[in-house]
Amino acid sequence: MKAMKRARLIALTTLLLLASPALAQNRVEITADQTVMNDSAREVTFTGDVIVIHPNVTVWAPKVVATYGEGGTTDIKTFVATGGNVRLKTDEQDATGEHAVYTPGDQLLRLTGNVVVNNASGTVNATELVVNLATNVSTFTSGGGGRVTGVFTSQ
Repeated sequence: MKAMKRARLIALTTLLLLASPALAQNRVEITADQTVMNDSAREVTFTGDVIVIHPNVTVWAPKVVATYGEGGTTDIKTFVATGGNVRLKTDEQDATGEHAVYTPGDQLLRLTGNVVVNNASGTVNATELVVNLATNVSTFTSGGGGRVTGVFTSQ
């Protein structure tokens, strides 16, 4: 029971950091088919149709792993969503890719692998999207000889 409570705390802290440090008091819901707390590896793994609901973002992925440092739930190192079908949705946009990594230390969110971002003004396709949450700058890149493409609607 104590491990389950600690797993929930780690999960909540991780996801709150993902959305915004200033919003750490908001409620976060996480559902998964299975949750495994590995204290010796300092990680919590959620598997099977994982859904993370935060007031600012909803994340869907087959697997989500949160790793933390010696400080426990206040020392989140990474938040990784994998499984080839990762989706992040906010009120303004919907992004999909194969793999997402959030690192609170540098406040970078990386979405890689067939990235597609849709919003009211259009669609952007790329190999990778890096969002700097500290500066609110998004950078799309494409690898392997491909190009970043976009289709936009004028208003």
